Amino acid sequence: MSVLEAGQGKADITPPLGIEMAGFHRAPGKERRVEGVRGKTGARALALKTGVSRAAIVSLEICAISSEFARTVKEAVEQEIGIPASHVMVTATHSHSTPALRFFRQWGAEDEGYRMKVADAALEAVHKAVEDLSPCDLYLGEHKVVGGNFNRTTPTWKTGEAFGPESSDSERWLDTALHCLYFVRSNGKPDLAWYHFCAHPVCFTDGLAGPDWPGIVAERILPAHPIDVGFLQGHIGDVNPGDGTPWIGDPEETARAVLPALHHAIGHGRLVDVDRLRIQSGRVELPLNLPLLEEWLVTYRKDPAACKEGVWVDPGFAEDWARGAEKIDKTRATLSTPISALALGDAALLFHGSELYSYYGLAVRRDSPFPDTLVVGYTDDFVGYLTDPRAYEKDEYAAVVVPKILDLPPFAPNAASALKEAAVELLKRV
Repeated sequence: MSVLEAGQGKADITPPLGIEMAGFHRAPGKERRVEGVRGKTGARALALKTGVSRAAIVSLEICAISSEFARTVKEAVEQEIGIPASHVMVTATHSHSTPALRFFRQWGAEDEGYRMKVADAALEAVHKAVEDLSPCDLYLGEHKVVGGNFNRTTPTWKTGEAFGPESSDSERWLDTALHCLYFVRSNGKPDLAWYHFCAHPVCFTDGLAGPDWPGIVAERILPAHPIDVGFLQGHIGDVNPGDGTPWIGDPEETARAVLPALHHAIGHGRLVDVDRLRIQSGRVELPLNLPLLEEWLVTYRKDPAACKEGVWVDPGFAEDWARGAEKIDKTRATLSTPISALALGDAALLFHGSELYSYYGLAVRRDSPFPDTLVVGYTDDFVGYLTDPRAYEKDEYAAVVVPKILDLPPFAPNAASALKEAAVELLKRV
């Protein structure tokens, strides 16, 4: 029987002064640029090994990555370290006080120099993690977070405790569970903890760079547990941090809510028997709404001056969007994006590259063949929000504005369901 080994590595990716941060609209000439550093940001890697099988998870404290950037990192890891590219998952925490490494229209431009810095740091972190490998036992803990997140799209919602076989996307949901993978290592090496929770890191709107509320959690965990925790972002398309006051979330209050749950999950996990790593990767074809794209273009061509607010953001944004939208391939019915699954004994992690509404993350967990499944977003790509059908009926920002920001056609209302079904099938193949 093979023994599970785990190792961790970290490299600094704190952005330099002057480059743009992502996550909020700023018109040209009024960009939100890094004026200082609230907290250092890092590339953190978790290396895993059983026998000859190896895998790595790279968590980047940035807003988002492109599939091209992820491929660059994955291929570099394969070439220099020998871990197959398909066994490397590159994920972002989605902090809005950091840059993005994919195209955002007027929501934070990508900086090529910073892109190269992060790619190099990701590879460095994996190198360090592999050097740090040590035999370990894996424990998986779970605990409810009270006051750490809320559904920002509706005044009323249901939480995961009420989620069952009959639950549907006709209602809005919230996942309040925190899960922690806790690696108890031998050879005198410090234990490792990687936790998963669903809350936007969107609390700060100023010019100071940093990891947002997860950075506070990482600092405050040390007195009780002398470990450098890794963070994996969940399904937060309709979720903000905190209890709803303020709407954008209070970072201190969010951290205070998360920390007790993290402490409990670390200390009360169940032992997971891991004798081998099982990894599957694939792609999902997300259906696009090309008639809606054409409707938008017809509306803009007819009267550009009327496209000045709301779903059009402002006149300058609308004009720039229209130029880009005219070039979009109107014959492409779907958008292809990667998904992957990593099984550790009877626990699994499902990785995808979207900003998923809560219902669908809960549905993947419900329908997964594994007793525990962590659904991790923002991984190996970023395609924006995958919402429920109601978001299109109500012209919600997530459904009709974000595709314009990302230079993509709008998704069909069933796109999130398509991802959910593909995710469950992939988990079954693991």
